[in-house]
Amino acid sequence: MKTIYLIITGLCVMALSVMPVQAFTMKSLAINVDSGGNAQIDMQYELNFVEQSAVFLKLADPAQELQSAFNSGSAQPVTVTAAGSSGSTVNVPSYASVTRTDGASVITTPTLSFERAEKVLKNYWFAPLVSPDFSPAVTTVTFPDGHQDFFYDQISIPSISHQVSQ
Repeated sequence: MKTIYLIITGLCVMALSVMPVQAFTMKSLAINVDSGGNAQIDMQYELNFVEQSAVFLKLADPAQELQSAFNSGSAQPVTVTAAGSSGSTVNVPSYASVTRTDGASVITTPTLSFERAEKVLKNYWFAPLVSPDFSPAVTTVTFPDGHQDFFYDQISIPSISHQVSQ
């Protein structure tokens, strides 16, 4: 009888060791654009045990990864104001373009895609063990007048143009 339990336990351990576990999961993304086109981007996410360990042991640095990702798409350097195992906040100067005409401003945000980040994560040593999800459950883009656009489970957010009265 003990032999059967040992065999079943061994099979379960082997099955769990080869199954990919859910990795980085983007929960929400909030982009708050001000009247000058600057943005504060707040991300909420979950990390699995392996990723949390990598952050704790300084093998991976979310702040550095985010800063390099946003710097590659920005003309000016970005500032990571907070980065941890459950969320990050990034300030991006000149994130959106602003065009002023006759008492109104048209604010246009760029396309934002996390496809590249997903590809980068697949190059890490623990990539075969994880299954990342970079599509935020909900993305909210908020403009200075309070107008909001929502996107659900999308890895790429399209460019948005919104007119704001001055």
